[in-house]
Amino acid sequence: MLTARHCLKRYRADMAMCLQRPEGDDIADWRRDVRLIRRLAGMAIAAVVVMSSVPATRAADVDAVRLWRAPDHTRVVLDLSGSAEFDTLSLGNPDRFVVDLASSQLGTSLKSLPLEGTPIRQLRSGVRKGTDLRLVFDLTAAVRTSVFLLPPNDTTGYRVVIDLFDDIEPVAPRPVLSVESLESRRDIVIAIDPGHGGEDPGASGPGGLREKSVVLQIARRLEDQLAKIPGFKPVLVRTGDYYVSLKSRRDRARTLKADLFVSIHADAFRETSARGASVYALSTRGATSTTAQYLADTENAADLVGGVELGDIDPMLAGVLADLSMTGTLDTSLNLGALILEQIDGVARLHKKRVEQAGFAVLKSPDVPSLLIETGFISNPGEAERLATPAYQDKMARAIRRGIQSGFARQPPPGTLLAWQREKGGSEVTIVAGDTLSEIAERYGVTVASIKHSNGLGRDVIFVGQTLVIPEG
Repeated sequence: MLTARHCLKRYRADMAMCLQRPEGDDIADWRRDVRLIRRLAGMAIAAVVVMSSVPATRAADVDAVRLWRAPDHTRVVLDLSGSAEFDTLSLGNPDRFVVDLASSQLGTSLKSLPLEGTPIRQLRSGVRKGTDLRLVFDLTAAVRTSVFLLPPNDTTGYRVVIDLFDDIEPVAPRPVLSVESLESRRDIVIAIDPGHGGEDPGASGPGGLREKSVVLQIARRLEDQLAKIPGFKPVLVRTGDYYVSLKSRRDRARTLKADLFVSIHADAFRETSARGASVYALSTRGATSTTAQYLADTENAADLVGGVELGDIDPMLAGVLADLSMTGTLDTSLNLGALILEQIDGVARLHKKRVEQAGFAVLKSPDVPSLLIETGFISNPGEAERLATPAYQDKMARAIRRGIQSGFARQPPPGTLLAWQREKGGSEVTIVAGDTLSEIAERYGVTVASIKHSNGLGRDVIFVGQTLVIPEG
């Protein structure tokens, strides 16, 4: 674009030519034309000067900068006032990562970001080319990066998502001590998935109660309870307040070779009167109810809120439904779901008394039985109040644990400790500090009387180090 100075220079040169008196013209006509040319040129120059004084329109401003730390990466989210073009650059010696946003300004402070525990030593900003915003990540070590722009959704506007992946050396596998311990007595792996997290808070309840926080507490309690049962190995898919994509949650369960994937939620509905806990499995056809479809649509939109690169394509899903119908994974999910629902019925009001089905994206694993559990409606004031209490969280976790334990006790996967114990006709437990007969009976799904009978106990007294035989339930 020409500046006002360039236009004035060109004007002077052109006017010199235009104002020369042509030979043969009438003097009066020439003077009239000169006055008109000067008047029009003055108006044009004024317009040019005014236009040049108006700064270029900014594409977007950075209204906020948010940061979350995950086990293997750090996510930085730039909340924008509109769409923006950007470029990135990685530099070494020292390690830096640069993001340039075209025609943008920084409208927030960078000083309060929680950088401890991240590879970011310092985040600073500057102006580039007079109009562009430059963000410089001073790093403590080299990282792998992924940067992408997300469009607006129902809860957020445009965002630039910056993922800094740790460059971690692979850990050498532990040596296998025996074939039997690996193949004949392996643990049953339960992948526990607290829904949402990080920039995706999930549903909101009264008083600022957030779904992501409630379900993480329930998941941790479930993990703690399952870890106390010999033969079970619980693993949390999300261990803190950060976002994990729906595909990554499924992939984590498959990498663990999980025997069960359980995704825990406390969702909301359009009407605050909606209440009750539910258990969901994948549907290979349509949803079994309007509510199931609504909740599936809500949960499937989590990636739009949490931030997933739009170019992320999952080729595995092409044949998922066919695989499910062939392998029996869905049947296992429904059977386990029914047992969990039965246990929840003693703790909370049920929304539906059967396992519902819908097209939940997080449940689409072809070889891992998968369930989604709604622990209640956080949009319901009464249920939100209970969901916020540790007592209810513990009761819900215990109900889910009982259902899982009951299901696998009836049909343990081949090669597991539970399968081996079933073959041998029972199991053994060594008493540790804090154990009681009632707690052990609950843990194994048997009665106190049956334990006492199998071990010849006349009283409800047990000792640390004592070994008890646990009868089949």
